[in-house]
Amino acid sequence: MIRQPIIVVMGHVDHGKTSLLDAIRKTAVVLSEPGAITQSISASHVPIDVIKKICGPAMKLIKTEFKIPGLLFVDTPGHEAFTNLRKRGGNLADMAILVVDVAQGFQPQTLESIEILREYKTPFIIAANKIDLVQGWKSKEGCFIDSIGHQRSEVQQALDEKLYEIVGEISKQGFNSERFDRVKDFTKEIAIVPVCARTGEGIPELLILLAGLSQKYLEEQLHTEEGPGKGSILEVKYEKGLGTTIDVILYDGAIHKGDVIVLATKKGILSTKIRGLIEPRLEGMVYVDEVKAASGVKIFAPGLDDALPGSEVYVAKKEEDEAKYKQQLESELKTILITTEKVGVLLKADTLGSIEAISRLLQAEGVQIRKADVGSVTRQEISEAAAIRQKDRYCGAILAFNVRVEFDTVEDANAKSVPILQSNVIYSLLERFNEWKIEEKEKERQEAIASLVFPAKIKVLSGMCFRVSKPAVFGVEILAGRIKPDYEMMNEKGMALGRIKSIQAEKQSLQEASKGQQIAIAMDEPTFGKHVNDGDVLYTNIPKKDSLVLIERYKAQLSDEELAILDKIQRIQRSLAAEARE
Repeated sequence: MIRQPIIVVMGHVDHGKTSLLDAIRKTAVVLSEPGAITQSISASHVPIDVIKKICGPAMKLIKTEFKIPGLLFVDTPGHEAFTNLRKRGGNLADMAILVVDVAQGFQPQTLESIEILREYKTPFIIAANKIDLVQGWKSKEGCFIDSIGHQRSEVQQALDEKLYEIVGEISKQGFNSERFDRVKDFTKEIAIVPVCARTGEGIPELLILLAGLSQKYLEEQLHTEEGPGKGSILEVKYEKGLGTTIDVILYDGAIHKGDVIVLATKKGILSTKIRGLIEPRLEGMVYVDEVKAASGVKIFAPGLDDALPGSEVYVAKKEEDEAKYKQQLESELKTILITTEKVGVLLKADTLGSIEAISRLLQAEGVQIRKADVGSVTRQEISEAAAIRQKDRYCGAILAFNVRVEFDTVEDANAKSVPILQSNVIYSLLERFNEWKIEEKEKERQEAIASLVFPAKIKVLSGMCFRVSKPAVFGVEILAGRIKPDYEMMNEKGMALGRIKSIQAEKQSLQEASKGQQIAIAMDEPTFGKHVNDGDVLYTNIPKKDSLVLIERYKAQLSDEELAILDKIQRIQRSLAAEARE
């Protein structure tokens, strides 16, 4: 048997994903026989006979004999639907529609969708939506080919310009594309179908291309067998009167009321008996005894409160099947829900599918993952990230995708300097992580610079001794460079005089003073008049390791004058060392 291909709609927010799904359903319902279109849980089935009737002239685009029974559109648009449609060995979606607003072009979630589609190697068609917004466009329901023929030449040109902007953008992502009627080889070029979800223009071409390309290139993967059902949890919902239910896309076999199903939950693997199956159709919610692939169905059964979206659902007819599926799901969870001892980031997300998709993208960028789990961020994970941060500051971060972070958890994270990077867009989450790493590198650089002793030359001002000893307090002028508290000073012969205890200017404490400033410094070790005198020139006594780091890594941070002072300090230190050896 050949099942209908499962189609998911993706794209940026407000580009018309939901409107396009509505337009497909509306077009199919209007032009089909009563009852031909069925709308199941989270999915709409459009039979192949209806597609042929709708498409008419567009049928010549794909010359193939149709064996598929139709198309199954997942009604929940977006990457959540895509990543949750999982089965062993890959993604459940056979094809995708990438919706792009012709006026806005590519946006962050467009790029995110492309990355996910590329990662799962899912074929897709671009629906260039809102063509009615092209200036001068005259809307005409039905085929785009008919509609474009009624437009003025300058309007046709304006649309082409918009489409070629899309061609340019998708090319940057490594894909060739062309308007569907100009494509010479559908295996090498992505088809762009201009559509208007509001009027239904282009919907026939979109449907026939999806059907034709699925039939021509995906027939082998659409084979299904009669037998126990296999599906994927799309959503977990609470329904009044039923309790917690799961919306499942069934991709293989059949499922019956009373069947035992095996699925993954937050608390482990669950076996439970189906109390009921529901299919909402155009005439309303319908309780059914059996559902066959490929279709959507709502299942209610005991123990579904902690069911994991993205988990596979298996019908187990025998005890040995139940044990086998439990083992499979346990093995799969161990692969997806990562827990290791290695240094890496902590990933928390709303579903198994999201965890899997983000993990793939992180690993593709060489990012180590210590833990990947479903659910909200916990205070225990804050402590774990803080410990990781002590070992590697670039890994001590928590990436939170589409999950809540409680206020007290945020406060705990702030107290322990653990960043929680949040987003409900995968692309943005990775972007934020990369931005955070750049910020951390700059902080590390600043911290490294702050810990170094920089070259400075100062002169003791005459008549400006305020205290002779313990501490000696006297006025100086900074002739070059900068000084800070805790810098060790030496005289021109290289004799160490002690460390600067504090710096003051006009009764205000300073953390740094630089060239041109006249300030007072306090030092515990020297006695004024014995170790330090009016008019003395002093230098910072720079440790050898600091000198090397300044020259090798931060030379650009030093002025020519500071480099000359550094050279002078090194010569004084070498001379003193030579005297000591003699």
